[in-house]
Amino acid sequence: MTDLPATHEELLARIPVSEGAQLEASAITYGHDGTELQGYVAHDAAAPEPRPGILIVPDWLGVGPNAELRAQMLARLGYVAFVADIYGANVRPTNEEASALAGTYYRDLPLLRARVRAAYETLVELPQVDETRIAVIGYCFGGSAALEFARTGADIRGVVSFHGRLIAHDPSDADAIRAKLLVLTGGADPVVPDEAVHAFQDELRTVPHVDWQVVTYSGAPHAFTVPGENFRPLADARSWQAQLDFFDEIFA
Repeated sequence: MTDLPATHEELLARIPVSEGAQLEASAITYGHDGTELQGYVAHDAAAPEPRPGILIVPDWLGVGPNAELRAQMLARLGYVAFVADIYGANVRPTNEEASALAGTYYRDLPLLRARVRAAYETLVELPQVDETRIAVIGYCFGGSAALEFARTGADIRGVVSFHGRLIAHDPSDADAIRAKLLVLTGGADPVVPDEAVHAFQDELRTVPHVDWQVVTYSGAPHAFTVPGENFRPLADARSWQAQLDFFDEIFA
């Protein structure tokens, strides 16, 4: 398993390893439209049968400790977790570079959706994955990407967005959404203000068949699940549990 920073290891340690588990993690190289991509998969190699697959779309820093932590946490719970590479195998931006790089994908939503699909197609081909039980989750930039992927009509069980930017579409393409949606957002997030939440909800209200939930955590800023300055332990714990309850529902 990949070594994680101490702050991340503390979170990981909260989830015990099941007796007999053989946890494995490794990089996976795949591609999209001539671009080499490198994701990260974590799973229990001792699992006797295919397990639900969770595609994780990382924050704007891309594949790295934040997403790898969540993949390892999910692997300990019996899921096959695959971290998508949106940018490219050799593109791992610094904090200073990440905003501009993510912006290029926000301005090209078809490309963003296509990169998520390339990761999804890689995940469902893994032999340890039950391709009928797939969810896509994302953090910050990745939360936006996961919701965009849902708008493609992807045949997935559910989508979870952790403090993702909420993009309302006009004209709306929400009618294509087949997945159930769980949006977990901070009540003190300047990146996702109340008006953005309201606009997103108003769009979804026009499509009665879409099953969606929005949960707001009081006092939580942007990136409240990411270890560091904005980390909020209570909002992180509550949102993580909300996700697990959601998985129990959609994978039943």
